[in-house]
Amino acid sequence: MFRATSRLRECRITFFTRSPCGLCDSAKAVVQNVKAKRPLEYKEINVMDPGQEDWKAVYEFDTPVIHIDKAEASETTTSSLKLMHRFKEEDVTSLMDKAEQS
Repeated sequence: MFRATSRLRECRITFFTRSPCGLCDSAKAVVQNVKAKRPLEYKEINVMDPGQEDWKAVYEFDTPVIHIDKAEASETTTSSLKLMHRFKEEDVTSLMDKAEQS
């Protein structure tokens, strides 16, 4: 059970994907499982979409990637905490804990 204060420390996950991407589908399922158990903001960016050229330059060949930031952070950046390719729910929650403590 979450305490009321946990809502204040909520994280944001930015999910970088492309289509088609089998690894992305698996990684998205991991993030959705975490989201079902723990409050978080979620944003998805397809690096191949128009307007995402900056992220495409960084992650075109590395998707899936997730950035984890405190929810109150203005935007995600390349210096955000991140996980790439294959990760488990425990990896995501551990990095969320680290983000909340920073």
